[in-house]
Amino acid sequence: MIKRDLEKIILKSLHSFPIVGILGSRQVGKTTLAKEIQKKFNDSIYLDLELPSDFNKLIDPELYLGSHMNNLVIIDEIQYKPELFNILRSLVDKNRKPARYLILGSSSPDIIKKSSESLAGRIIYHELTPLLLSEIEKKDIPYEKLWLRGGYPDSLLARSNDNSFQWREAFIKTFLERDIPSMGIRIPAIQMRRFWTMLAHIHGNLWNGSKLSASLGVSQPMSKYYIDILSDTFIVNQLQPFFTNIKKRIIKSPKVYIRDTGLLHTLLGLKKNEELRSHPVIGYSWEGFVIEQICNSLPESSGKYFYRTASGAEADLVITSGDKPVTCIEIKYSSSPHITSGFGNAMSDLNCTNGLVVYPGNEVFPISKNILAVPFNKIFKHLYF
Repeated sequence: MIKRDLEKIILKSLHSFPIVGILGSRQVGKTTLAKEIQKKFNDSIYLDLELPSDFNKLIDPELYLGSHMNNLVIIDEIQYKPELFNILRSLVDKNRKPARYLILGSSSPDIIKKSSESLAGRIIYHELTPLLLSEIEKKDIPYEKLWLRGGYPDSLLARSNDNSFQWREAFIKTFLERDIPSMGIRIPAIQMRRFWTMLAHIHGNLWNGSKLSASLGVSQPMSKYYIDILSDTFIVNQLQPFFTNIKKRIIKSPKVYIRDTGLLHTLLGLKKNEELRSHPVIGYSWEGFVIEQICNSLPESSGKYFYRTASGAEADLVITSGDKPVTCIEIKYSSSPHITSGFGNAMSDLNCTNGLVVYPGNEVFPISKNILAVPFNKIFKHLYF
């Protein structure tokens, strides 16, 4: 097992909140993490609502859960029984001690909204992402493997690239044919697969709803609905632009990234490193991989944006503290990275004094004043946030 960084955060939250939620897409490792946490609590209860036997235990949830007032109760796949939220609120209000419930949700766009309405002040949520660089380094897994296969544990740890690719194909098929319909979303799997594949081809580019809608043969509101579904289910990142009060013509559309590069490469039919290196998407794939790893490793309070103006000033990633940019990042897939005038102009526009150029090399060296070239696997030693 690869130990997850989130485990310590979850345990800390359980000492402060009656209810803690772990959200994330299927197969990302939520159940494995929950069972590791369960070992820390005596007489805890685990319920998987995909199992009829466990689901039936909650036919009368107040009766069942009320008999376990002094135990940590872990409820997996809670989106299958959303009416539980009101029951949990009532039970917590009767005995508001910490570590009452640990709830897990897989790719449900409604889960946060439902809980925020009924459990405000009683719950804290954390997202479990695919595996991070800090987690695989403990197992001596090279980050190039993480980049190619993505961070879903079964994909990353598969015996071969072919086995990994087959797992990801099955994941996509199950997600489209079972997971999406199980959330009450009625979209043909073939249609969503086409849309998802189109997103793979514009990975790292600005969202252009009119162009994508025309290619897919749907309305712009419908294409926006599709991408919002994929965002809400932890598949797509719509990285928002950073706005300032400077008198610049700021690009206002988000940039679109498929969050897991393993899924990106599967949609593009790329099984091996050699195929990735010769594909036009390699630069954007590297950019998305680095952005996802950085964003998932930052505190939730940090802002994550990109910056681009009509005049060409651009930073691939802007990290903010409050509303102040503290680090600007340029991402280059090159052994000899350099900066463009656009990156320097972005730092000037944003009055940012810490610039990093992330590249797949080994040496840290200055490129210019306030700008360092930093290898990807050393990036976290040089971030300000």
